[in-house]
Amino acid sequence: MQNSNYSANYNSEILSIFSILKQGSNEVLIEDEFIKKLKRSQIKGIPLIIKLGLDPTAPDIHIGHTIVLNKLRQFQDLGHVINLLIGDFTSIIGDPSGRNSTRPLLTKEQIKINSETYYDQIQKILNPKFLKILYNSTWYNKLGSYEIINLSSHYTIARMIERQDFSNRFRKNIPIFIHEFLYPLIQGYDSVEIKADVEIGGTDQKFNLLVGRELQKEYGQEPQCVMTMPLLVGTDGIEKMSKSKNNYIGISESPDSMFGKLMSISDSLMWKYYDLLSFKSIKELKILKHEIQNGKNPKDAKVALAKELIQRFHNAKLAEKAEENFNAQFCSGLVPQNILEINLGYAPMNIVKILKESGLSSSNSEAQRNIQQGGIRIDNQRINDRSLCLNAGTYVVQLGKRKFVRVNLI
Repeated sequence: MQNSNYSANYNSEILSIFSILKQGSNEVLIEDEFIKKLKRSQIKGIPLIIKLGLDPTAPDIHIGHTIVLNKLRQFQDLGHVINLLIGDFTSIIGDPSGRNSTRPLLTKEQIKINSETYYDQIQKILNPKFLKILYNSTWYNKLGSYEIINLSSHYTIARMIERQDFSNRFRKNIPIFIHEFLYPLIQGYDSVEIKADVEIGGTDQKFNLLVGRELQKEYGQEPQCVMTMPLLVGTDGIEKMSKSKNNYIGISESPDSMFGKLMSISDSLMWKYYDLLSFKSIKELKILKHEIQNGKNPKDAKVALAKELIQRFHNAKLAEKAEENFNAQFCSGLVPQNILEINLGYAPMNIVKILKESGLSSSNSEAQRNIQQGGIRIDNQRINDRSLCLNAGTYVVQLGKRKFVRVNLI
């Protein structure tokens, strides 16, 4: 059903609420069902159950997660209840979404440590009064082998292999293990347990969310609606932001760390971050883009974005201080205090070996690439000679804008 048909069936208030909730999303399935749920909730005065699943694969919640969390806050502000499901059971399996290989299994100890940090971080965005924290081990630890086998009987291998990452691996003859098929089933069954009305996730989670919808039908429940949100590209500018890829910015990171990482992203990626993370209005963003096109330094816009996010997750004073610290460290040419100091041995030593042995570069080839790209400075002097050897002494070796090592040679 198209939006043009909605006005005949729903009042303007419901359509306005739907428009607010849909804004910024990638896709809503099924729109008409979604609006019906909103209308029923309004008439009966019963809040909708909104589900978000998070697997505690690392202790930090990153700014990419906040795209979804901000949407959940909109639901809260409209009176609906958020069921935040910590996948302490599903994390043992590992989500295969978007992966071309099997994800390593996490231990129960790792999962427990990571889970404990989530609640405090999430309160930076969500209202705890309208938030339920659930752990899916609560019901899975009670399920026996019969129930697991029965659950597996509600979905076919043919449907499972339709999933893009599974089909790609199947075509390329890359192994798919049986436990990976269990992940979308178990995540879907979570929706059955909590009787979710709406489930939200990133675009890479669409298959898993739809499995939940189908399982609810199988178990005699009204199927949940699905809302997918855009994915944020990580600081590397290539892969989606991910804790496992170490290209993320945690919302609990220090202001200095957040500021430095945000300043390191490319100018083009900056606008994607603005679109997905900033609370600036569309009009304000248009003005800002116009100013940049007319000669304003893109760095100023990046600074404004970094300060906005740091103020959101810390406070305005720390945002100002982070800018001061960044300028003192990187704009004045000063070497930061308390940098790592390493004794590398006897001189003379080739710069490629120094970069590798100090940990600034992971390999000789990467070290050579860093030099060739102009990313290496010694005592604030850029170098481009891969054959350079350093004599005995102490040197500050710098990679890019943010990595420093003090090297001692004897």
